[in-house]
Amino acid sequence: MSERRISIPWITVILIGINLILYGLETITGGSESNRVAIRFGAQYLPLVLQGEYWRVFTSMFLHFGWDHLAGNMFSLFIIGQIVEPYYGRIRFLLLYLISGIGGNLLSLFMDMGSKEPAISAGASGAIFGIMAAFLIFALDSQMRRAFPLPRVLLGLILSLAPGFYSSGINLSAHLGGFAVGLLMAFLLKLTLPQDRILVEEYEEFEE
Repeated sequence: MSERRISIPWITVILIGINLILYGLETITGGSESNRVAIRFGAQYLPLVLQGEYWRVFTSMFLHFGWDHLAGNMFSLFIIGQIVEPYYGRIRFLLLYLISGIGGNLLSLFMDMGSKEPAISAGASGAIFGIMAAFLIFALDSQMRRAFPLPRVLLGLILSLAPGFYSSGINLSAHLGGFAVGLLMAFLLKLTLPQDRILVEEYEEFEE
């Protein structure tokens, strides 16, 4: 029996590191739960974006409000990233993550346009839901469906999205937007994968 090669998901590790560093900087410069600090570091806020600060759609992906917010997202990123990054490779995974996060933030901005009090928003969850969408691609792939059966994948997605429908503190638009864009990107990026790049054996441990 051959020894399984250990592949370190470096992009996942780097993304987590960036989030942790920025959280530390927020904390020492006024607190991560301060709206003033969040705005200073690049949180998304519709009036400022409309004034030309478009970069906030990107930077807000790396900021978090409070330790619970950060810990929950980084734990999810760590678990999901270990599965999705080896499948797509580093560059494709990074594209999937960033474009999903931007897509989620754009939908959040669009929804805020109908609000009299736009929210100050930040967090990696839109991007994380984007890479989570790859599980649905796995479930529909003839080589991967044994490790990722469709009923289990759908249940996991439903349970992950459900809190956003009843909790006012969760940006459901960012989650849904990130997932939708991520699903499209995961499908398109899969088409660019060489057949010998898809190693089903590495996912046997996820089978029931």
